[in-house]
Parts: sequence; structure tokens; C-alpha cells
Amino acid sequence: MISRRIFILAGTASALMPTLPAWAHGSKNFKLEDKYKPQTVNYSGYKKGTIVVDTKNYFLYLMLGDGKARRYGVGVGKAGLAFKGRAKIKRKVKWPSWTPTPNMIRREPKKYARYAGGVPGGPSNPLGARALYLYQGNRDTYYRIHGTTQPWSIGRSVSNGCIRLVNEYAIDLYERVPKGTEVVVL
Repeated sequence: MISRRIFILAGTASALMPTLPAWAHGSKNFKLEDKYKPQTVNYSGYKKGTIVVDTKNYFLYLMLGDGKARRYGVGVGKAGLAFKGRAKIKRKVKWPSWTPTPNMIRREPKKYARYAGGVPGGPSNPLGARALYLYQGNRDTYYRIHGTTQPWSIGRSVSNGCIRLVNEYAIDLYERVPKGTEVVVL
């Protein structure tokens, strides 16, 4: 089983993926509250295939149709709290690289200046295992739905980042949605 887990961490996911090992989450003792684990719930008002992000309640919904949705718990960053409206997923990346924005470096140079050249994708990257990039028309919103190396941030407002999911759930969502998926942020 360990070899399958490492295989997935190398960037290949399947619909039947095993749980990522604790070290991929950044904590051996972390346990996610059940309400934040993916589950099918009653939710309506949006067309099938749409992603709805409820930033106030820390949930992301993938509309399944017939009044049902797959619900994921999320952590919401400053960008996630600021962005509201509609966008489309125009880019999907497995094990994305990450570079702090100039504003992040200006705000907290001691924390972010050392990463100005970027951080390559991998298990220790802040964007986690997968990233979905949101655009309005051809304009990048700089708003992302992505994995995290800090699963304890799920269900909370966190200092930076957009909408973050536990890595294995980011992989699950990534596999379920195509480019062009509409995203509504409430």
C-alpha cells in the first residue's frame, strides 16, 4: 500500500486513490472533523457541474443535479474572503509551483522574500497537490482552489491563500471537474 501512496504523490491520481499518508498533510496526529469530509448533501439552486463556494460557512459544493451536491470542507484565505462572484476554471495543474505575490512580499518580507523565485511543486508546496485557476473572461482573478499542507486550516479563515482543501480532496475535486467549469463564490 505504501508504494501506491507514493505513486499518487508523484502526480498520478486515480478515481480509486488511497488516503494520502499523514506526512503529506504536515501532521501525523491531525484528524479532520467529519462535517468537513466529502459527502453528498441536499443543495440546490445551481446547474449540475457548477462549483459553489460558501466562504462564510467554509464549504465548497460540486453540484451533482437533482438537488444534490458533493460537499467539501475548505479553509478560506484573505483572497477567498475578498473575491465574490462568478468565474471559470481555465487552468488545472497537478503539483503546481507557487510564488508569493509582490503584495505578500511587501507585507511580510521576512516570511516571503526568500520564496520570491518560487517554490517548485511537490508535497511541501503551499498550493498542495492540485490547483484550479479561476478566470473571468481572459483575465486571471489570481483566485485559486487548491490543496494544502496545513489541513488544520480547514473550517477556518487563514492568513493567505484562496480556497484550500485537504490534498486528497483537492485531487478528488480536480479529477471530477473539467476546464470551463463555472465557479460561484458567495
